[in-house]
Formats: sequence, structure tokens, C-alpha cells
Amino acid sequence: MKNKNCLSGLFVFGIIAGLSFPVSAETRQGDKEFISSDDSHIVYMGRISKTIPHTVRFTYPGVSIFANFEGTSLQMKVKPGSGAFMVEIDDNLPYRINFSENDSIQTLAEGLPEGLHSVRIMYAIEGYELKPAFKGFYLDNGCQLGEAPVLPERRIEFIGNSITCGYGVESENPKDPFTYDTENHFYTYAARTARALKAQHLVVARSGIGIYRNYAGPRSGSKDCMPAMYEQVLFTDSTELWNHALYTPDVVCINLGTNDISLNDYDMDLLTDGYRRFMKKLRSIYPKAKLVLLSGSMTDSKALSDLKKAMDTVADEMNKDGDKEVYRFDMSPQTGSLGMGASYHPSMRQQQKMASELTAYLKKLMKW
Repeated sequence: MKNKNCLSGLFVFGIIAGLSFPVSAETRQGDKEFISSDDSHIVYMGRISKTIPHTVRFTYPGVSIFANFEGTSLQMKVKPGSGAFMVEIDDNLPYRINFSENDSIQTLAEGLPEGLHSVRIMYAIEGYELKPAFKGFYLDNGCQLGEAPVLPERRIEFIGNSITCGYGVESENPKDPFTYDTENHFYTYAARTARALKAQHLVVARSGIGIYRNYAGPRSGSKDCMPAMYEQVLFTDSTELWNHALYTPDVVCINLGTNDISLNDYDMDLLTDGYRRFMKKLRSIYPKAKLVLLSGSMTDSKALSDLKKAMDTVADEMNKDGDKEVYRFDMSPQTGSLGMGASYHPSMRQQQKMASELTAYLKKLMKW
């Protein structure tokens, strides 16, 4: 520890009228200590790629960066145009930052009291188009990272579509189109449930993806549906496969099917078989994890009944075949009473309701 050598400053932390915000800092690295993203004191959660030296790449929402650091300020360096992150410094309220095409360095905090601080950074959006990459941190001159944070022992994996990604959650107008500005995984049922249960969570999700066909895909199925893409570290790169030994979940929550049935011209046999094949694949990867098939919250009427029937069929089959750790849970369909996000996706309040329901269910199931 080198606290005595760190720069001191007033407790500013970018707060005006009680509002926290990041401070841009493209030109203030002359007196800073650079810490590369491959430093052993930085801890990651989620699927990441380290094939490029000193660079951590990712595409799925929810990928998180954890570190303890000395000093009064913290800056973050990424590939320009990496998109949006949610940042938490110590026990302060989380805030959102965005790296546009001209941004590579931003100040996350300044004017902090001297001493050791913690930072938690979550990728808020889907990055398969932006191809984000984290380069490292800048600390005050003479300062260093503290001991590597220890993540919770409990582990959840969420496999899903736009609902899990957080599509439109920061919008209050269902007629709004998709934009990265209103997408935020931090406020989804998945991230909220993990926080409530004090668990790690790994996300494999993309808007429009399905269990056997993607949104508006052919009735016969899509070649790039979730089972076909599941093994990839980066959604856009088929050359690097994920090492499942790096993250063994206690429970896997699968929230798929909304896109498969969205246009009401789906094939029930193919839908059911899609679940059947994918669940058997997951069981082969995770022989001891509890597998939970979810519904919710954008489907209703006959489509919802058919979706539940397909999942019930597969869960019952696996239970009868001796796999007693396959479960079903239905989150409440949205009615509009809690508002709706962009393109009629779950609103902030609807996501919170889903999180409350799933948290209670998993707490009892997992005895957490």
C-alpha cells in the first residue's frame, strides 16, 4: 500500500445538487499511474476474451469489472465507441457513462477522500455491434490497486433475449424504437435478482434471439438461434469458444421463447424440440446445476399457453427420466399497469416486479 504517496483532494466526486455524474478527462494522464486490464488485482464477471494482450473484450450485457484502488480519483480507458457502462464507487449511487466514437478515457471519480476505495463497473448494453474493449485504469500518481475483490460464492447464469438484455427499460414510451440510450441491463430482473440474492451472475443474451428461431425468422428455424451461438465467448466471433470450467453456476435461468412465438406462425413441435435439445445440452455442461425454464413477461393468450406447454413438456420429460433438478417458473405477464418500455418491452417497474417474483422463487429453491 502506498497511500502516503497518493495525491489528496477535496471530496468532489462529481456531485452537483446531489446528482452523481462522470467527468470527462481526455487530456489528464500526465500525472497518472496506468494499470492494465490484465492486472491480477482486477476481477471480472461474465464472458470475456483475453486473446489480445492488455485488452479485455466482451459483447454480452452484464459483464462486470471489480477493483479496489488507492487515491482520490479513478479514470477508465476503453476502445473508443465501446458504449455504456454503469459505475458504482464505494457505497455511492450507481451512474451511467457512455463512450462515444471519440471517447477512450473518462473520469469515474475525483476528489475522493484519501485511502482505499472500491469500483464496480457493469456493461449496460449489447455490444455485438460496438465490440467493446476495456484497456485499464488510471490512478493518482504513486497509487496502486488494492487486493483483488472477492466475489460472492453464489452463482447464477441467465440465458435470454431482449428482456434479459434490458431493451428499452429506460424509456417510458412503448412507441419508442430501440436505442442503446434506453437499454440498460443493470435494471433488469436478472441483475436485480442477482443483487438481491448476493450472487454473481453471468449473462448470455441478445435481443431477437430464440430457442429454435429468432424474431421474424423462418418457421422452420434460424441457424443463429441461441443453441447455435451459446458456446461463443463473443457473440460475433465463432472462433473462440467459452471455457465452462471458468464459471460453474448453481442455477441456470433460461428465459427464451418470446421471439419464437411472437408472430404466431411457429411450429409447436420444433419449439418443443428446441427446448428439449438445448436443455439436454445444458445438462451435459452443468451436471449438478438446477435448470429453471422461465416465461415472462411479454407473451399472453394462446402464444403464452403454447410456450408454457412446450416448457412443461420438456421439464416433465427430464424429470421422468430421472433428472429432478429441472424446474419451471412463470413471471407475471405485463398488463401495462406498470408502464411499458420501448417497443412494448418491460418497463423499469415491470422489471422490478419480475425480479421480486424470481428472487422469492430462487431464494426458496436454492435455500438462499
